[in-house]
Amino acid sequence: MSSDQTPSGEQPTAPEARDRREAVREKAQMVHAKQTRARRIRAGIIGVGIVAVVAVVAVSVTWAVTSTTSTSALSPAAAKADGFAVTDVGGAVVAQEGVDDSTSTEAGATTTATPEPTPVVTDAPEIEIRVYVDYLSTGSAEFQLANAAQLSTWVNEGAVSLTYYPVAMLTAKSNGTKYSLRAAAASACVATHAPEAFFTFNNALLEQQPDVDADGYSDTELADIAQASGVSNPKVVRACIEDGDFLSWAKKATERAVEEIPDTDGVQLTGTPLVLVNGSVYVGALDNPKEFAQFVLTIDSDAYYQTPSPTPTPTP
Repeated sequence: MSSDQTPSGEQPTAPEARDRREAVREKAQMVHAKQTRARRIRAGIIGVGIVAVVAVVAVSVTWAVTSTTSTSALSPAAAKADGFAVTDVGGAVVAQEGVDDSTSTEAGATTTATPEPTPVVTDAPEIEIRVYVDYLSTGSAEFQLANAAQLSTWVNEGAVSLTYYPVAMLTAKSNGTKYSLRAAAASACVATHAPEAFFTFNNALLEQQPDVDADGYSDTELADIAQASGVSNPKVVRACIEDGDFLSWAKKATERAVEEIPDTDGVQLTGTPLVLVNGSVYVGALDNPKEFAQFVLTIDSDAYYQTPSPTPTPTP
């Protein structure tokens, strides 16, 4: 029996042969289509995997770059020429050290001491007081504690504008912890995220100043002091301090001040505190509020301010 014969010995008809060939062709096409789909699916899976890996790598790189730049390149939005203007003194008013409210006379009577000269508000521009402060500087602490009360009064009365410039001149004087730098950066965090508490925090850092050549406060302790100062965003401020957001800025701000103080005739920062009143450097006693008040009045008193002349009043 030939290969073209049926089991019964009959020759297959032409339609039957065509049907078989069509069936074989269709099956081959189905197999080919199935294999093609499989190849495409495998290629798609591989492609998706590659894209996913690339995406993960890209995200990782972007996060790493962003994390690095966000910490190293951040500048406090509240800073103007590296300084922070005091707009709210809060509850930071403290008694001035070394000031006796009364004096004794020979007859035993007591008279009220002559008050410190106080700037009086006029229609003229307010007096501008700028203070460059290092939170490890004993001189900065002396000036702040002696003058905090009258500074806060002048700000509340609108007699002066008061701006602090945190700097880090004593970074190497804290057993390698860089306290001076970290404290300056912490003050920038408070000034940026809770400006209403900046004056209080600034005062607290100087009132509770650690010793030179000691470790100083940790970042966690600085954040605790900030929270105790009444910051409105304690979580944000704490994260800013503990993450060191403004460390790079504090270093560069110090370098800029050492190079030249803005809006002065070539004044450079050589030590702290540096106190300027309308651009003039105060060189008097740091712990004498009366002397500083008189200096403030002298700078512009003839044109803009007058000094009250109170008379001592005997106390019964």
